[in-house]
Amino acid sequence: MGIPVKLEAFEGPLDLLLHLIDKNKVNIYDIPIVDITKQYMEYIQDMETKDLDVMSEFLVMAATLVNIKARMLLPKEKNEEDEEIDPRQELVERLLEYKMFKFISTELKDKQVDAEKVVFKHASIPKEISSYREEVSIEDILGDLTLAKLHEIFEAVLKRQEDKIDPIRSNFGKIEKEEITLSDKMIDIEEYAKKHRKFSFRKMLEFVQSKMEVIVTFLGILELMKVGKIEICQDNVFEDIRIQYTGQTE
Repeated sequence: MGIPVKLEAFEGPLDLLLHLIDKNKVNIYDIPIVDITKQYMEYIQDMETKDLDVMSEFLVMAATLVNIKARMLLPKEKNEEDEEIDPRQELVERLLEYKMFKFISTELKDKQVDAEKVVFKHASIPKEISSYREEVSIEDILGDLTLAKLHEIFEAVLKRQEDKIDPIRSNFGKIEKEEITLSDKMIDIEEYAKKHRKFSFRKMLEFVQSKMEVIVTFLGILELMKVGKIEICQDNVFEDIRIQYTGQTE
């Protein structure tokens, strides 16, 4: 009584040939056609299938292998360039093409398996959050403000400083003086604020002599506002800033 043997299933004759080539560890470009044909024939003889379509594919490949085996025994054929024609060439090309597509299908299958692990969630933001709008919009604050308008405002401030220069005395020379510090300017601003109580930023700039002093004056106002000695307000964007002293006078 024979021992039943379960044969490995293959997707087609090319798949079986690749298996035999890998199993025998031979070069696909130099297939030992006699050995491979013998092993191939042994496999299809042991096949147990009633599907004629499947069986016919294996039988066609068997006939191809036998044909190649016979041609290998005959004298070498030559092409128009007087080069020997290898009867295995067409079979090798089909095996390489099948091997490439088999590899690609494996890669695609792996990607499909990875994709099955990904879960997509539709947008489900609560209405309370989606309908939320900021109370203060930057667009509303800036309005139609552009860099050109900012430049015009800056040029207007500098122009007022230039108008105060005496065109005659300015040609006599310039006396350099020590740059004013922020702490000194804060003292001057606070003294001015104690005296006037309420005043405008533009009004205070009438006593400023240079660009640097304009910048330091502005920084000094911000520092005094931060420590709570003055308060500032502005009705609309780009309008004059009104300043009020909130500290104690001596």
